[in-house]
Parts: sequence; C-alpha cells; structure tokens
Amino acid sequence: MIKFIGKTNFDFIGKRYYFFAFSAFIMLAGIVSIYVKGINMGLDFAGGSMIQVKFERKIDISELRKALEADKIESVIQTYEDNSFGIKVKGKQENSNEIAEKINAALARNIKTGYLEERRDYVGPVVGKDLAKKAIFAITLSLFGIIVYIAFRFSNPIWGATGVIGLMHDVFVAIAFLSLTNREIDLVVVAALLTIAGYSINDTIVIFDRMRENMKKFPKTPLGQIINSSVNETLSRTFNTSLTVLTVLAILFFFGGSGIDGFAFCMLIGCISGVYSTVALCTPLAYEWEKHS
Repeated sequence: MIKFIGKTNFDFIGKRYYFFAFSAFIMLAGIVSIYVKGINMGLDFAGGSMIQVKFERKIDISELRKALEADKIESVIQTYEDNSFGIKVKGKQENSNEIAEKINAALARNIKTGYLEERRDYVGPVVGKDLAKKAIFAITLSLFGIIVYIAFRFSNPIWGATGVIGLMHDVFVAIAFLSLTNREIDLVVVAALLTIAGYSINDTIVIFDRMRENMKKFPKTPLGQIINSSVNETLSRTFNTSLTVLTVLAILFFFGGSGIDGFAFCMLIGCISGVYSTVALCTPLAYEWEKHS
C-alpha cells in the first residue's frame, strides 16, 4: 500500500490545549456568523413557489439554468419526462404569482423556443417547519445511536460521549461554513450532514479500537502515551483514506454541477474537519475526561 506519510511520533496529548483553543476559535467564528448572517434555509425549509414548464424542443438543464441566472433568479430545477422541468424558487406566498411571472419572463427572453406552463404550486412554510423538525429528529436519533454503540462496543461511555462531541463539532463546522459562504441548506445538505456524522465517527472508532488493543498489551503504560501511540499508528491509514475521499469530493464539487454543489461543499468541509477532530480532538478529550473522572 502506498503511504504518503511514514511513521510519526507527534505528541497529540501534549498539544491538546492548542487543539482545544483552535476548535473553540472556529466554533466561535461559526456562532458569530450564524448570529449576524443567519442560516440560508433552502426551499425545502423556507417555502417558495414552483412552476412546471414543458418546452417544444429538447433543451439541456444547463441551458435552462443559464436562462434563469441571466435574470438573477436563484432556483432549484428538477427534470421530468417529455422536455418538462420543475422550477422552484424561494419566496413568500403573497409573492408567488410575481415569482412565476419573473420566471416566465426570463424563459421567454433567454430561451428561443416555445413552452407551456403546466402547473403552478406553492410550498408553504408549514411544510418547511415540518421538514425541519424531521431533519433535527433524524440527526438527534443518529447521535444517540452512536453513543449507545460506542459505549456498548468499548464498555466505556466516556469514549462514546467524546466520539459524539467530535462528530457534533464536525457537523457544526460544516454548518458554520455554509453560513459564512451563504450557501443554502436543503434536504440534500441535511443528507450530507448525516453522512459527515457517520464518516467522522468511523475514523474515531478505528483509533479507539487501537487504544483498547494497546491498553491490553501494555497495561502499565500511562494513558497519554497509549493514546499518542495509537493515534500515530493509525495516522497513515487515516490520511490515506481521507485523501481518497477528499479527491472524489473535490471532483464532484468542481465538475459535478450546481445540482450537487451544496452536498459536495458540505462533505468537503465536514471530512476535513473529521480528520482533524479524529486525531486532535476526540482522543485528547477522552484523555482529559478520563484524567478527571
């Protein structure tokens, strides 16, 4: 197997307070951004208008997207059969007809073919709130399941709690960067956040497993030394796996198109944060907690 980094002997426990301070700074910046700028909720959560149109000739979705962007209309486009498309735009219910007319004007001006408006609907904020509650419930349930799993597997609830703190850190960092860049949070991004949670805890479990093995092999060795050895022993594996994932995500982000742009961006930030939290946050937190328990 190709190794991009060789054997390391970095003192993660000795530098733990620097890591804690860095994480605190990133999270504080995220809190400030969310407080000042807010979170840009997508159509699924904020509500908006949707019209379905059918064109006389076959057109590409990129052509339709460019036609709308030319009139500065931010939209989510869904492809149907027979040259039909669903165009969704955020907005209040009282502005629904105005939004639909803006879309029609943009299509008439920028696409040189006839079309028929087949349907016009509004997704109200009540639906949006319901979806938001379900998304929060899904994330909360997954976090609880992870705590139970790690506590059962390693017979140590402290490790389970620190693992969940790490993945919550990664999910929050991803949300913070979404706020900083003013990107929308829709159901696709929620799927990315749940994926980040699963990805983040996977590497953490690998390190915890190595810690358990080393504690059995060297029962008289201090916990800090055990943790440092375990993290350094698995660092090459963590780096190689993460580099592979990040390469794929970078390709999706730069070449995948706007349809998965939000998903790829969120996953990129979450995976980078996941590598950091796995080696520099979760295990030092476990050490600090064990030391004071």
